[in-house]
Amino acid sequence: MTTRKSTYRSLGSLQRDLSRCRACVEAGYPLESLPVGVPEAGQRAYLFGQAPGVVEGEERLPWRGRAGQTLRRWLELEEDEFYARFYCASVTRCYPGRAASGRGDRTPTPREQELCSFWRDWELELLRPRLVVTVGGLAARHFVGPLQLTACVGERYERDGRVIVPLPHPSGASGWLNARENRDRLARAVALVREELTALPSG
Repeated sequence: MTTRKSTYRSLGSLQRDLSRCRACVEAGYPLESLPVGVPEAGQRAYLFGQAPGVVEGEERLPWRGRAGQTLRRWLELEEDEFYARFYCASVTRCYPGRAASGRGDRTPTPREQELCSFWRDWELELLRPRLVVTVGGLAARHFVGPLQLTACVGERYERDGRVIVPLPHPSGASGWLNARENRDRLARAVALVREELTALPSG
């Protein structure tokens, strides 16, 4: 049974309720995992993706599969450092299953995204991150508006006192990085992320 308090004072309390959330299942959506959580707290940056993949759904930890390995390689971060730097979240928190086409995972419906936005809003309230890194077009649109991925990767935005740097999705299902100019955009975006991470206060 999904529990959502009217007020949260700690991430620990929020994460406990999130770990048991079944709001989308209760609304009739066919999810294939329980919610994926965060391995630790205290991070200074917020990483926001689309939805967990199959490996993440099985392990209930974010960015554990091949896409996560690629993302860490882009950022030149070892696994422990990656999780220490980023509070990992996503538009929806359960593995949504495969797309009907068989290529890639199913994109969460607008209603699923709406149901899950409760958790994102409270995370941002409690964390107050200075840096948000979005991964993929759907995640970027939640923070920078209805822009095409090509228009926003390699750019730096400021919204509500936060710096936002969009990245493309590292999934092999995307052909976006096949274009040389898009690889150049990725290089600029990664450089921005690393610069912003360096500028974050420690402790």
